[in-house]
Amino acid sequence: MERAITGFHADEEGDWVAELDCHHGQHVRHRPPIWPRPWAEDAEGRAARVGTPLDCPLCDRAELPDGLEVVRTTPVWDGTSMPAGLRRSHRVATGTWGVLRVEEGRLRFRADTSPPIDVVLEAGDAQPIPPALDHDVTPEGPVRFSLTFLAPPRG
Repeated sequence: MERAITGFHADEEGDWVAELDCHHGQHVRHRPPIWPRPWAEDAEGRAARVGTPLDCPLCDRAELPDGLEVVRTTPVWDGTSMPAGLRRSHRVATGTWGVLRVEEGRLRFRADTSPPIDVVLEAGDAQPIPPALDHDVTPEGPVRFSLTFLAPPRG
């Protein structure tokens, strides 16, 4: 899944890490012929890449980034009280992650990642949802679940 580069920082070994709008970091080393990224070697080259897309395999695996804080949590819904919009393709806002938590029953979660995620969650399961990712949920019988939304701390 491609994400926009928002900035850069050097890691503890001096290698450059692209900061992505999903809140993950991705190393951008210049190591030809495998990683030909001469632009990563100088400040001007890196600055020119801000806003451009970069593949984020961590989003494709729906891996929650570190350092996020709870913004809000929904009420607990069941198969009849859940908003209709959750049953069709929809997205969590850009810059915000969701975590789907099943309290009782079973809930199918599908997401347009590469490869696609298609899982049935059971009581006690939690499923991270990357920002701006098409996904939907379908109750598999009686269910109770909620969503928690997370974002970086406000600074």
